[in-house]
Amino acid sequence: MKLCRSQNDRQIAGVCGGLAEYLEWSPSRLRLVWVLATVFTAFAGVVVYAALWYLMPLAPPPGEPLR
Repeated sequence: MKLCRSQNDRQIAGVCGGLAEYLEWSPSRLRLVWVLATVFTAFAGVVVYAALWYLMPLAPPPGEPLR
């Protein structure tokens, strides 16, 4: 499985949804961990999220193979 932003499970850009699919975690659990980590690291999670939004490719639509 390739690390991609999710098209199905997205709240903002699909970063947490894509990471959750890749790590085989619950998207809700990953979002909670992300928010807590962001708060406790002086909002560094926002910068990491923006970087991943830019760097992670968007997943292809369902039924289309990954490249």
